[in-house]
Amino acid sequence: MAGYLIKDTTRKEREKIVEESFGNISANCDGCMAGLAEMYQEYIEGKKEIRDINMEFHARYIRGDMEKEERRSCGLRE
Repeated sequence: MAGYLIKDTTRKEREKIVEESFGNISANCDGCMAGLAEMYQEYIEGKKEIRDINMEFHARYIRGDMEKEERRSCGLRE
């Protein structure tokens, strides 16, 4: 695999990149890893680069305009 950009990967490779980034997604903490994996679905589908997804997420967090219902956190912290 040449890189992580959509143009350099197949869907199967992108799925593997996301899966390996989070480790074993099925053995998660009350679903928090699965929620994070969902965030990268547009990357897997070839619609949006990882960089763009991360920038959008961090921009909402920094601006503080995330609604309480949208926040994802591990159930252990609540």
